[in-house]
Amino acid sequence: MKRQIFTADHEAFRETVRTFLAKEVTPYYAGWEQDGIVSRDAWRAAGRQGLLGLAVPEEYGGGGNADFRYSAVLAEEFTRAGAPGLAIGLHNDIIGPYLTTLATDEQKRRWLPGFCSGEIITAIAMTEPGAGSDLQGIRTTATDHGDHWILNGSKTFISNGILADLVIVVARTTPEGGAHGLSLLVVERGMDGFERGRNLDKIGQKAQDTAELFFHDVRVPKENLLGELNGAFIHLMTHLAQERMGIAVAGIAGAEHLLEITTRYVKEREAFGRPLARLQHIRFEIAEMATECAVTRAFLDRCIADHSAGELDAVHASMAKWWATELHKRVADRCLQLHGGYGYMAEFPVAKAYTDGRIQTIYGGTTEIMKEIIGRSLLG
Repeated sequence: MKRQIFTADHEAFRETVRTFLAKEVTPYYAGWEQDGIVSRDAWRAAGRQGLLGLAVPEEYGGGGNADFRYSAVLAEEFTRAGAPGLAIGLHNDIIGPYLTTLATDEQKRRWLPGFCSGEIITAIAMTEPGAGSDLQGIRTTATDHGDHWILNGSKTFISNGILADLVIVVARTTPEGGAHGLSLLVVERGMDGFERGRNLDKIGQKAQDTAELFFHDVRVPKENLLGELNGAFIHLMTHLAQERMGIAVAGIAGAEHLLEITTRYVKEREAFGRPLARLQHIRFEIAEMATECAVTRAFLDRCIADHSAGELDAVHASMAKWWATELHKRVADRCLQLHGGYGYMAEFPVAKAYTDGRIQTIYGGTTEIMKEIIGRSLLG
């Protein structure tokens, strides 16, 4: 079915993204995976190409366009290229809205130009060793010392953790406040007491630096409070729908791409003297995955359109995230199986997609959390 949500401008942007990937990412990606981190040069190249800060006002060097469809194009093309390591979606769609909607004018002048140029790489630090999706379990604390906060604690599984120049840290500023006693503090590279731990060894997305972060009596200026004091819970909940949409878009794009490469493979690969595609079981497998992808695509495109219009609610974003990522997981497993022994070889795209995509049902809120959100909306 022909997609109807994109205009000629979106498709022109898609060509720009593909050109960028071919020139600045694909030739270097294997090296980044070996290094466990992407080059800062790639971030600066993305900034020069206008791929960073799409929704940031033009006065700060951004694109000035909040149309989420452009972000969807980025997510789709990076997924098809097998290049999740350059975490532009995290930078643009997860952290960007915090800075554009919560930052003061002074903070915007200080941070957004570098955000858009690629000179400032960002991260958000919420997850702790003992607290994942449970905000009430956060133990990182920030105590008031007049003109500054003293920050202590640790975070883990932080994407862009090694490269980040600016980290939005979720910290407890009111001990008795529960989830409503949390605030967002911006920690910058070079602050005394801010240390990075290991670049964590993951089973997939090897080029994407994921780190432990430690805060030992870090002096954070009061000017680095982002948003309202003790307002982090509301701020976080406000922006989760877009985070989950970005993951969902990557999920369906990944499933569709796996289906494409597997369809080509079974047409070319022979068994018992004839192409695999001649076997009824193979045809049924492809038919089932194609149908599941088509149905999911229709729902996702509706969610993309609604979100671009500011009309998508958290429940439907949770449905999209759960369904698309679980579909990607199923399709990756089935496509690897159809590749036989070659599917288990690291140089085959299906093997890489299998390990790179496995995290999608976990980060941004697990499938179980998505079901809980949906269930509560229906049952109270």
